[in-house]
Amino acid sequence: MKSFFLSGCVALLSLFGCAQAATVLITGSDRGLGLEFVRQYAARGDTVIATCLHPEKATELQALAADKKNVVVETLDVSDDANIRTLAVKYRGKPIDVLINNAGVLGAHDDQTLGTFARKGFQEVMDINAFAPLAVSEAFRGNVIASKDKKILAVTSGAGSISRSGGMPKGPYYYRMSKAALNMGMQALGADLREQGVAVAVVSPGATDTDMFTAFTKDYGVKFRSNTPAQSVTGMVNVIDKLDQKQAAQGILNFDGTVTSW
Repeated sequence: MKSFFLSGCVALLSLFGCAQAATVLITGSDRGLGLEFVRQYAARGDTVIATCLHPEKATELQALAADKKNVVVETLDVSDDANIRTLAVKYRGKPIDVLINNAGVLGAHDDQTLGTFARKGFQEVMDINAFAPLAVSEAFRGNVIASKDKKILAVTSGAGSISRSGGMPKGPYYYRMSKAALNMGMQALGADLREQGVAVAVVSPGATDTDMFTAFTKDYGVKFRSNTPAQSVTGMVNVIDKLDQKQAAQGILNFDGTVTSW
């Protein structure tokens, strides 16, 4: 009887929801998009490794983990290579189906507009937004390769599209440059991991009502109609679910299913 049930699940997977739960690792999980990613993946039964810089201060995330036993909270400073390696050693041998590099910063307005450039501010934004996703992906690539789904994502922005860059004068230089660099880095990573069956892509949430978006609109005087984090993440999760290597190379994959050219 047990054998018959198991074979039935395999044959009628899509109809009866017998799919095996995935394991998802998310950076920057304590607020905004990262916290919403945790909520949505946990709600559908996936195992979530939710990482952030200060778990002891992440009250909403800790409450979610207390309620959802499939959520594990870990400390991860994506700007600290030793810390990244330590966490990777802890999870050595554990398959991770979906790795989402969500952690990112906008950077200070006062040093990334024409006339105010500052090297230190540039380095900080580029480190978190462009280098850190590479470092995290490198450290956990073995986990992803060993998984069933084999997907690495980074959260980018339409502001990192070079083809669209002319439409935003007086915008944040470092942030836009960092996202363009992130896009290139993820494409290079995808090329290196193609033979291992890994799909590497960048996804964009669009204008979303987060703390970063509020700071962006205030600092740069721009106005966009924004989504809620739930709306943006629902769309991105749908894109991630359908992701394959061919789609990953098309461009910036937007939450609404559209593609923005590099």
